[in-house]
Amino acid sequence: MSKKMKKILTILSLVLVVSIALFSLGIAYKGGVRGLGLIGVMFLFTFGIIVVLGQLIPAGILFSSFIGAATSPRRRSEVPIAAA
Repeated sequence: MSKKMKKILTILSLVLVVSIALFSLGIAYKGGVRGLGLIGVMFLFTFGIIVVLGQLIPAGILFSSFIGAATSPRRRSEVPIAAA
């Protein structure tokens, strides 16, 4: 991977984390959390969302692979299963 691609991926990942953190901060603030608890809740929500995304993305890939394997033929001459 080139240096330019690594720099772009780093910037995109930081933007994702910051946007999730700010969104979590907004939810906590509207929920009535003030002071230092606001920062704690923000980090709790942010890293919770990142962990959930880290689990959902590979699960989605596996699920879509399973659906593709179940509905597509193994040989090109076979007819795939029709979805009802």
